[in-house]
Amino acid sequence: MQNYHENSGEDELIRLLLKRQSELNSLLEVTRAINKNTPTTTLFQMLEVILKSYLQIGKFRFMIEKGGNFSCISKFGGVAESPIVLNNTWKHLSKIKSPSPLNGHADKILSTYNYFIPIYHKNKALAFALIGDFDTSSAMLNNDLNFIQTLINVIVVALENKRLFRERLLAERMQREMELAVEVQNMLVPLREYHEDGIEVDAKYLPHQDIGGDYFDFFRLNENEFLWCVADVSGKGISAALLMANFQASLHGLVAIEDDLTTVVERLNKIVIRNTKGERFITLFLAKYNQKTRRLNYINAGHNPTILYADGEAVQLKLGTTMIGAFDELPFLNEGEIDVEPGSLLFNYTDGLMDIEAQNSKNWNEEKMVEYVVLNGDKTPDQFNEELMHHINNVVKGRLIDDITLLTLRLY
Repeated sequence: MQNYHENSGEDELIRLLLKRQSELNSLLEVTRAINKNTPTTTLFQMLEVILKSYLQIGKFRFMIEKGGNFSCISKFGGVAESPIVLNNTWKHLSKIKSPSPLNGHADKILSTYNYFIPIYHKNKALAFALIGDFDTSSAMLNNDLNFIQTLINVIVVALENKRLFRERLLAERMQREMELAVEVQNMLVPLREYHEDGIEVDAKYLPHQDIGGDYFDFFRLNENEFLWCVADVSGKGISAALLMANFQASLHGLVAIEDDLTTVVERLNKIVIRNTKGERFITLFLAKYNQKTRRLNYINAGHNPTILYADGEAVQLKLGTTMIGAFDELPFLNEGEIDVEPGSLLFNYTDGLMDIEAQNSKNWNEEKMVEYVVLNGDKTPDQFNEELMHHINNVVKGRLIDDITLLTLRLY
């Protein structure tokens, strides 16, 4: 009789050791698969094979947390429940932190399963599993549940690491994209100051982030004429920077062969439409000045109006059209023309100057902007720009929430 009990105990020990060995082998196979970056679907298949073939589990639901809800990412056996029903089961289980029986549970869905297995990390629920049609000996129950929890935990950690790796790659790609965009934009920005007989120019560019959507340009066309442009491209990042680069190249190419600003803007609109399929647009103020005739021609395409100051008065230059890139054919297009008095100041800016967050919105608006130009229009362009930003920061007390570009010219 004694030998029978001894043999029975030895047999049980051998079965336990063999079971432990099988569990370790299963974990090793899953770990190797994870290290080889095996696709997620394959990991789920391996998990299901282990649960079905090794543990003889008949019903299984594997739920993982996504944005505050739980989604079923692996299942087999039983009648399939709806995703909403399965997600709602969590409210009955959220306080349970260890494998627990579900037999006789008050919830009719949960009562069809034998065990609940939660996966936590630092008190945050990452996943849980529902096990059904599972018949194991009482002696092996704790061991089996712990093994299942360990196995699922290994896979959940692998999924989390994959997610973090994807996020890191995305962040690195975004960082590189931003660096490229900054490089492109720096190549597009012309000199910030320009001086010669009859003209003085000063520009300031203040991006809200590393890369913005503002663009400005100033260059001489010929002995008597020069051209400038202030623009705001919708969007940010490398795509906006590339659109800006294409816009600059198109502008330089067109004004080299076209004297008429109306034709230039019409063709720019078609180029932007073709390149962006109507998904992006550009507002701009484009002007050409003849020093010999003192004639200024301009088109305002949905942009903040440039302000012309002379003899104590300020005029907003509003004639033009709508933004370019929004319509296949511009609905209207009017070219402005004005004679410029000696000593006049022309102040160009982008909408970031008006979109600042001020402690009191009444302190800063378009009317206040015009008043400021009247009071300070006799200053040099660099003094005007410097003192305007000082006024924004210390008097208006506004916070920068968008890119700001200032381009100020004095025509003598």
